[in-house]
Amino acid sequence: MKMSLLIVPLLCVAVVSLRASEPVRVASFSTITTEIANEVGGKCVIVAGLVKPGMDPHTYEPTPGDLEQVGKSQLILASGKHLENYTGRLHESAPDAVLVGVGDAFPSLQIKSDEDKKGGGGGQMIEDPHWWHSIGNVRKATRVVRDALIKLSPADRATFEKNADAYIAKLDALERWAKAKVAGLPRDRRKLVTSHDAFQYFARDFGFTIYPVEGVSTSDEPSSKNVADLVQTIKEQHVKAVFFESIQNPKVLREITSETGARIGGELYADGLGEGDAAAYDGMYRHNVTVIVEALK
Repeated sequence: MKMSLLIVPLLCVAVVSLRASEPVRVASFSTITTEIANEVGGKCVIVAGLVKPGMDPHTYEPTPGDLEQVGKSQLILASGKHLENYTGRLHESAPDAVLVGVGDAFPSLQIKSDEDKKGGGGGQMIEDPHWWHSIGNVRKATRVVRDALIKLSPADRATFEKNADAYIAKLDALERWAKAKVAGLPRDRRKLVTSHDAFQYFARDFGFTIYPVEGVSTSDEPSSKNVADLVQTIKEQHVKAVFFESIQNPKVLREITSETGARIGGELYADGLGEGDAAAYDGMYRHNVTVIVEALK
C-alpha cells in the first residue's frame, strides 16, 4: 500500500509536467498577429497563420480546411475592429477556444463612412481597422497576445514575458528610426494619396493628410465623382506622388497621374505583411516609410 501511494503522486507530476510542456495551438487571421504570436510564443506555441502574406483580409473567407485548423486551436487571433465578418463561424468551429480580437483591446480611429464621403451618409463614422500602421498599437497588441498566452499556459509566463519584452524593444527601435526618417520630409509635403483608406493611424502618428481613392475596404469601388474630386485635390494641394498597394491593381491611380501630373510614388503594404523584406513587420514598415518619404521629398 505504501508503494502505491508513492507511485500515484509521481504519475500525477509526470502528467502535469507533460501538459505544461505542450505548445499552445494558435490560429491567426492576420499576418500581423501571426508574427506577434510567433515572436512572443517562441517554442511554446504552434501558430497556424491562415491569412497569408499577399491575401486581402477584407475579402478573405475561411475555407473548410481553415476551420478544421481552428477546431484544433486553443487560441484564435483576429485583427478585430470589425475587419472579420466570420467570427461566428470561428466560435462554432472551436467553442472551447479563446477568441481574441486583438485590435478591440485599444482605442479606434473614427473616420467618415464610405457613404458619407459620397455625400449621402449623414455624418456617419466608422472604425478604421488598420491599427498596425501605428507602431504604438503593435506594442499594445504584443501585450494583448502575451497576456492571452499566459492565461492558457501559466507555466510559460516567464518565456512569454521575456519574448514580448524583446519584441517590444525591436518596435521601439523601429519607431525611433521612423520618426527620424519622416522628420526629413517637410510638413507641407505630408500628403498621402493611396488606393484605399488604410493609413489613418500612420497619418495620426506622423502628421500626414490622407486622400484615398477608395474607402476602408478594398471591395469599395470609387465613384467617378470621387475620382474627379481627388484629381482636383491633387492639383490644388500640389501632391507630388500617389501610391498603389501590393494587393490591388494600380489602374485607377495611373489614370489619376495622367490627369494631374503627379507620379506613381511606389508600392505600399496596406493590409498586412508581404513577401521578401516585407514578410516581417519591421521590414514592411521600413519599406512603407522609405517609399513614402523618398517619393514626396
